[in-house]
Amino acid sequence: MKIAQIAPLMESVPPRLYGGTERIVSYLTEELVRLGHEVTLFASADSITAAELVGCASTALRLDGNVRDRIPYYLLMLDRVRQLAEDFDILHFHIDQFHFPLFAQMADRTVTTLHGRQDSPDLKPLYLGFSEMPLVSISNDQRRPVANANFVATIHHGIPTNLYKPVYNPRGGYVAFLGRISPEKRPDRAIRRSAFP
Repeated sequence: MKIAQIAPLMESVPPRLYGGTERIVSYLTEELVRLGHEVTLFASADSITAAELVGCASTALRLDGNVRDRIPYYLLMLDRVRQLAEDFDILHFHIDQFHFPLFAQMADRTVTTLHGRQDSPDLKPLYLGFSEMPLVSISNDQRRPVANANFVATIHHGIPTNLYKPVYNPRGGYVAFLGRISPEKRPDRAIRRSAFP
């Protein structure tokens, strides 16, 4: 298949520093290439990939002190994707809903993975207005606030199995947390449970 991966421009793919979405986009892109697909990655030009890279900003926007407004860069990227859209079997977006108006007419060739929270009440009318856009959630719980949106699958974020090796005889005294620590994930509960078995 010919697949376009459209990544956020805030961090490179993979990120040099923070960037959970960009890290997942990198894992997915590299695995699709390894499986023999023709993959094009739309991302910042400082990204590193085995896919064909279309640089849509010279560097990750968050690391560029001259960038004051990210929207112009995303508009330019979406215009490039739109111009090349016919070259792809599937367009996989990882940039929230910014592309909906431009790609609604070809919704059957798109998928949007939602990497963030969906509990803003402002999202309900957006998903209602663009109900043809197929969505992928990263957890079933993520769907709850917008349950009537066009979810086609839940695909949990994954990491390569060879990246971390489990320790079967831990020495204790620490808690390992893989992910973005945020209040809604309740890491405090895990810490409390591990401290008082």
